[in-house]
Amino acid sequence: MAEYGIDLTRARSKHLDRFTGDAFDYVISLCDRLREVCPEFPARPRMVHWSIPDPASDPDGYPAFQRVAAELAERIGFLQHALASDHPMEVS
Repeated sequence: MAEYGIDLTRARSKHLDRFTGDAFDYVISLCDRLREVCPEFPARPRMVHWSIPDPASDPDGYPAFQRVAAELAERIGFLQHALASDHPMEVS
């Protein structure tokens, strides 16, 4: 992600319980398995699913991480544009 100007050296996974009581406008899931068991959130945010393969399970190694980073950067760019222009996001 450093290639995209994002420093993840201090980033850590967080358990969903950490966000209990927080309200969200959107919840974006990335993993197909989570899509099946995604919990309900208060205030019923708009649920969006981006099916992104886990690069850690790809035998291609680092290039798989580069592909996922590029795909996320593109999708996040579209998301930012949609939110800035008040266009409703298509839920997939």
